[in-house]
Amino acid sequence: KQNLSPDMASGLLHIWRIGMSLETWLLFASAALVVILIPGPLSLLMVSNSLNYGLRRSAPAFVGGVSASICLLSASALGLGALLLASEQLFSLLKLVGALYLFYLAWQSWQESRQAAKPVKTEEQPVNPGFRSMFWKAFGLGASNPKDILFFAAFLPQFISAERPMLGQLLVMIATWAVLDLACKLFYGLSAQGAARYLRSGKGQVWFNRISAALFGGAGAASLLSR
Repeated sequence: KQNLSPDMASGLLHIWRIGMSLETWLLFASAALVVILIPGPLSLLMVSNSLNYGLRRSAPAFVGGVSASICLLSASALGLGALLLASEQLFSLLKLVGALYLFYLAWQSWQESRQAAKPVKTEEQPVNPGFRSMFWKAFGLGASNPKDILFFAAFLPQFISAERPMLGQLLVMIATWAVLDLACKLFYGLSAQGAARYLRSGKGQVWFNRISAALFGGAGAASLLSR
């Protein structure tokens, strides 16, 4: 039993060394952290969920967002990014689907702002969506942008070495991205708690939902207009 922990650590270190060198991993982790920290529609959704339902009850959304990133990263590694580059029609179709989903979220946020503007009784509590609803909402938003697949297709090869097994490198990248992505989403959720007292008030929640609707709608329009 005394040798179990060192053996496990040695085994994990061996797997890690097969996947990526320490220098390459540090470069990848640093670049990934910068990319993940840039706010986007998914970050806005994490903030909105944390304010409306609390950080703990928003866990399914955090898992859904990270799962979407893992799927997109894996899809890029499997060649879907090259397929999108080769097929303009497929890329346009996926972009349209993503834009429509953003418009749907904008409409939903606007409806929530109208609901927040109505006087409510003190004993009434906001209805917390189920696990599936929160998970798939975040997953759908994270996976609906084909540009993310193209980004991963251009981003990953910069850190892949032909001298090392491809599968090991991809596993290390996926694990690193997932941990950093989850940490950043939790950071946005925790940061929202600082302004929760005002944003959860009547006027604060109304304006937050209205701004969220505008940002979601703007992101959808930008997606349609971009080439």
